[in-house]
Amino acid sequence: MRIGEVATRAGVSTRLVRYYEQQELLTSERGANGYRDYDESDVERVQRIASLVQSGVTTKLVKELMGLEDAAAEARPSCPRDVAEKLAAELVGIEARIACLTRSRDTIRDYLARTEHAAVLSEAEHEREVTLAHAPAAG
Repeated sequence: MRIGEVATRAGVSTRLVRYYEQQELLTSERGANGYRDYDESDVERVQRIASLVQSGVTTKLVKELMGLEDAAAEARPSCPRDVAEKLAAELVGIEARIACLTRSRDTIRDYLARTEHAAVLSEAEHEREVTLAHAPAAG
């Protein structure tokens, strides 16, 4: 499939797909016409990369993780100690950000629920559910 279809199905821009390729997070075959050619697994890979990057993981660390994932697909995963330590530290950071965001969300939700505009909260939560229902699945 061509880059536009991968981007659309993954929920990202073609520019972002090209950037991931430039950063060596993604590879493609080139057809005789010079166009990039991707397969089904690339859609899921782009979604995983985008999800990691959006959560704050650096592209450098994503590249290491994708390399480990590729190796794991062929055999039992092997992960150098320094990479495991980086991933563990990143996980701790993500958990801390989630905890902070959860506290912020709860504070805002509690405040809105006590105001005369509590219905705004219900509307926002409904909109969020609709958005999540139509979002591409993160792998």
